[in-house]
Amino acid sequence: MAIDDIRFGAHRDHRETRRLVVLRHAKSAWPEGVPDHDRPLGPRGLRDAPAAGRWLAEAECLPDLVLCSTARRARSTWELAAAEMDGTPPTRHDGRIYAADSHRLLDVVREVPADVWTLLLIGHNPGLQDLITLLAGEAVGDSLQRAEAKFPTSAIAVLTRHGTWSGFAPGTALLTGLAVPRGQG
Repeated sequence: MAIDDIRFGAHRDHRETRRLVVLRHAKSAWPEGVPDHDRPLGPRGLRDAPAAGRWLAEAECLPDLVLCSTARRARSTWELAAAEMDGTPPTRHDGRIYAADSHRLLDVVREVPADVWTLLLIGHNPGLQDLITLLAGEAVGDSLQRAEAKFPTSAIAVLTRHGTWSGFAPGTALLTGLAVPRGQG
């Protein structure tokens, strides 16, 4: 399957194409005495999280399932992003995503049910950035080089792969897009 076939939806059997959308939580605050897991979003994060939701809606990256870190900043990012979409997909808060490395995140992705076509994974760096570069065997444009260089807060990467979630493995996905939505203010 060619890159343009995946990017523009011209694949023969779209029911077999899985789309993994990776969202790094929005910018957090660092209040004194607050444990890392409980850190809230900062002012920029409160602006950027809704922008991420608008980007997901406009790019038609609406998930069938959301897997979100249990950290407060990740949960808040999803709440604000989801408010910008029509309807809210099923959401699972998974403690394995918090502070996970790329291999643990890949294990989580491989467990996704077969009836999910688009998965939104919300978590933290460096695990998310490493997962993207681990999975991307090919990329559209310079998106892989950009992802390797930096995956900032509120960044979104979209990876596609023909087959099942359990078949996701290093180098088997196409990185079709990378965006860093920012709010106004």
